[in-house]
Amino acid sequence: MDTIKSYVQEHKDRFIIELIELLKIPSVSADTAYSQDVFDMADAVKVSLEKAGCDFVEICDTPGYPIVYGEKSSMQPLPTVLVYGHYDVQPPDPIELWTSPPFEPVIKTTEIHPEGAIFARGSCDDKGQMYMHVKALEYMVQSNTLPCNVKFMIEGEEEVGSKSLSWFVEHHQEKLKCDVILISDTGMISNQQPSITTGLRGLSYVEVEVTGPNRDLHSGLYGGAVANPINILAKMIASLHDENNHITIPGFYDKVEELSLEERAEMAKAPFDLEDYKKALDLNAVYGEKGYVTNERNSIRPTLDVNGIWGGYTGEGAKTVIASKAFAKISMRLVPHQDWEEITELFTQHFISIAPEGVTVKVKPHHGGQGYVTPTNSIGYQAANKAYTETFGVPAIPVRSGGSIPIVALFEKELKSKTILMGFGLDSDAIHSPNEHFGIFNYLKGIETIPLFYKYFVEMNQ
Repeated sequence: MDTIKSYVQEHKDRFIIELIELLKIPSVSADTAYSQDVFDMADAVKVSLEKAGCDFVEICDTPGYPIVYGEKSSMQPLPTVLVYGHYDVQPPDPIELWTSPPFEPVIKTTEIHPEGAIFARGSCDDKGQMYMHVKALEYMVQSNTLPCNVKFMIEGEEEVGSKSLSWFVEHHQEKLKCDVILISDTGMISNQQPSITTGLRGLSYVEVEVTGPNRDLHSGLYGGAVANPINILAKMIASLHDENNHITIPGFYDKVEELSLEERAEMAKAPFDLEDYKKALDLNAVYGEKGYVTNERNSIRPTLDVNGIWGGYTGEGAKTVIASKAFAKISMRLVPHQDWEEITELFTQHFISIAPEGVTVKVKPHHGGQGYVTPTNSIGYQAANKAYTETFGVPAIPVRSGGSIPIVALFEKELKSKTILMGFGLDSDAIHSPNEHFGIFNYLKGIETIPLFYKYFVEMNQ
């Protein structure tokens, strides 16, 4: 442990500078205007893996953005760890809410990050956390302490559904064969209390379109006489929840797992202060499904949320029109056993059925994925817990996350390997939001902790 700490302290300035250079590349996979930047980022990841000590690195073409694959092999019959991460990032919008440009990284101190945090899009999700693994490999190679074989699979489409990754995994199962999959694309409770994510929600993401008249109409001449798609879309969306914030789609809850009171009591042991939660978000009250507390609503219960809604005139000043069309993007977070394709079909059927006469409705599925639960009695989980315990001084707490990493269930299905989610971000790091950041403490602590996972995983497998 002292050797790892010494190495990280000796090289921390370089580690930070290298990450900052990666964060300057605007690898936004959702916007084709950034396509070249995404390819440039793949090149940068390849160079980083080569410098860290991989014996073999390649950029693998896919139907979409490339996957960077690398490996460091001892050529011995030792366990193999497959590291997954992604080099693409969310769009930075709304730009005006950033306190510094999203692709011009700056270090700022905050109350939670007194040692400083790097503010930039992708700093926590997932470039910073992905790069911890690259630097951990560098340490193990330089110190001759890598105890097993390691493979890297870093993709460029995680933020848009990982369609090419599914294709890649299905076509390269032998190349990706491993004993455990290691991912840092999640968070932990606090800088004092580490946690290991043991559950992820699934996802169904759709776009809806409501069409009324064949053109925008004068709201004085036609108002009250024809269906207004914006008004109707708002009513349809509002009807998707009842007075208890229960989702009203028939069949939506049929496969939802109801956790026992004992399991819920275990979850409640995780440190959580509701008043701090509200204060951090500037809220006077929380909101959600009746019968569940906040930490259950955002982890073990499914949700339906509107992520964007538009139609008509939204420019400066007034324009009195009834829009021809109205649109919304809607995501549903799903719990284990809910199939995302089945839920997408249930949503589609229901949403079309509740449309009144005078409009037509289209539902366009975008992407989705299954939920996932990993056991706490596996060697991988126990190795991760020992690693966290050594670097933080306290054992990690198992938690279920409200987020989704759809490919985790795919990995288990195709590669027959369990995934360990060793996240080092915090809920307050504003991922997907303006002013995303990643604490320098967290970044360096991740580099210290990851080599210990390798050590204990191999020891426990002997």
